[in-house]
Amino acid sequence: MNLLRALATVSGMTLLSRILGFVRDFVIARAFGAGLATDAFFVAFKLPNLLRRMFAEGAFSQAFVPILGEYKNQRGEADTRTLVDHVTSILSMALFAVTALGIAIAPLLVWVSAPGFTAEPGKFELTVTLTRITFPYIIFMSLVALSGGILNSWSRFAVPAFTPVLLNLTFIAMALLAAPYFHPPVLALAWAVFIGGLLQLAIQIPALKQIAMLPRPSIDWRAAWGDPGVRRITRLMGPALIGVSVSQISLIINTIFASFLETGSVSWLYYADRLMEFPSGMLGATLGTILLPSLSRYHASENHLEYSKLLDWGLRLTLLLAAPAALGLAILGVPLIATLFFHGAFAVNDVFMTRQALVAYTVGLTGLILVKVLAPGFYARQNVRTPVRIALISLLATQFMNLAFIGWLHHAGLALSIGLAACLNATLLYRGLRRQGIFIPQAGWLAFTLKLGMAMATMGGALYFGMGEEADWLHGGTMARIIHLSWLVPLGAIIYFATLWLLGFRLRDFKRRAAE
Repeated sequence: MNLLRALATVSGMTLLSRILGFVRDFVIARAFGAGLATDAFFVAFKLPNLLRRMFAEGAFSQAFVPILGEYKNQRGEADTRTLVDHVTSILSMALFAVTALGIAIAPLLVWVSAPGFTAEPGKFELTVTLTRITFPYIIFMSLVALSGGILNSWSRFAVPAFTPVLLNLTFIAMALLAAPYFHPPVLALAWAVFIGGLLQLAIQIPALKQIAMLPRPSIDWRAAWGDPGVRRITRLMGPALIGVSVSQISLIINTIFASFLETGSVSWLYYADRLMEFPSGMLGATLGTILLPSLSRYHASENHLEYSKLLDWGLRLTLLLAAPAALGLAILGVPLIATLFFHGAFAVNDVFMTRQALVAYTVGLTGLILVKVLAPGFYARQNVRTPVRIALISLLATQFMNLAFIGWLHHAGLALSIGLAACLNATLLYRGLRRQGIFIPQAGWLAFTLKLGMAMATMGGALYFGMGEEADWLHGGTMARIIHLSWLVPLGAIIYFATLWLLGFRLRDFKRRAAE
């Protein structure tokens, strides 16, 4: 399979999901604004979402996919099926235990993650209720991550990429149609998480049947635990969990800090993060998804040259797409926030407070996406210790920066800390790959970087002058904003890629085959 085509496919599905995600946030912002109810829901949803990212899409996927690739290439179909069945059995039992515990200790979890909520009557209790409803989401999404790892290893990228669309559709339906029937109405959002997770799991089943890899879990945990492959995955998961959890732990600590700031701070950070997730999900998560299986195969076959070339390809694509995305978000902060969220209960102050957080986040957007490309360079080799050490350094740096910035930048300082720490993380990962001889840059990086800078400067100028005055975006109607953005954003993209083309960039230069 052509990896560039796979990237386009997965990015296209992710684009659809992100667009629906913005529709979702538009609906939520219009209905609930940025206040007590949304602060409570975002904290409640953050807890199971955190565990999902840490265990399922993080440590588990990065430990499971390399071992699965090794079995697929070297052990044959029977052994691979057995591994899948045993992993599913152990994972399912662990998930039910974690979920039951999370529901039981929900008050403690909320108190730890948002202690400032205890000072406001009703806010803490509402967050606990929402947490208990949303917590089973980790069961559904962890099994979805397992299914996605299997499908991606068979180069079936479309279904896992499409899956998040279902959650956004469920959010939109519940917020528009079901909220009036709940008391308080924000409970509808919590049930949307539960229903959306169930739907995302259900859609995996036909795709797994097509490749004859539908898991057959059992309650015989002794047989499952006795599988050497399961034990290897478990050993890799421990250190990997620490490594991939750093950004999530940083978010929890930031939520703790934000809970002591003025009401709305948690929501402003959330809405800014949602805009950041658009390029981060389309590029970082997508590139990491398609790179890890091929890198694992190259490592299993000891093809070190192609391993290094594939990393080089991923890094160039990241800079080519992520750097202009970060610049565009920083310039178009007010237009984007006003168009997507400035409706109903979302006020003018919310627009500018969210913009402050967004600009701070964009400082580290490229670094954040580079981490998604560089870390698989270690995980595909079943080396988790180096990324873990680097992640811990980044976590400590984040907290020092939080203390330094929060006093004068408030919630934006928390966003800036995460961004700068992501850049530090990416820098140290890159240095580690180079020092261990895993990655050797291909020729032409200096010219590539200079041309990229010229194209970004051209695009930035066009966006800045085409945007006009920020105040105008707060007075026009929604349709006028949409029309303005509908030509401004494509214009910036056209100018950027046209400049690259004039400087000698060609699409064929970025074609790359997946490892067989």
